[in-house]
Amino acid sequence: MPTTQRLTVDAAATYEIRLQGSLDARWSDDIDGASIRVQRQPDGSPITVVTGEFQDQAALAGALSLLYDLGLPLLSVACIKFDPHRPEGFPASDAP
Repeated sequence: MPTTQRLTVDAAATYEIRLQGSLDARWSDDIDGASIRVQRQPDGSPITVVTGEFQDQAALAGALSLLYDLGLPLLSVACIKFDPHRPEGFPASDAP
């Protein structure tokens, strides 16, 4: 019988954050090295997509707080990948 893997608040995971407006890629270092790209909606309005791995949900909350402080309205946050077997704080390449 397959086991169900569950995300926990202390697990590292990759998130995709969508924001209304445009954020310059130079903010990447301030958001844990996340990738930043701006997409255009059919009406021409910008949507910023921030994709990055955060060591836990506290790190994600810190990134969201920074984005809030920049005044960009949050559209969505999605967990797109996580490894329940990787200990907190270990990069994927260093996991035991």
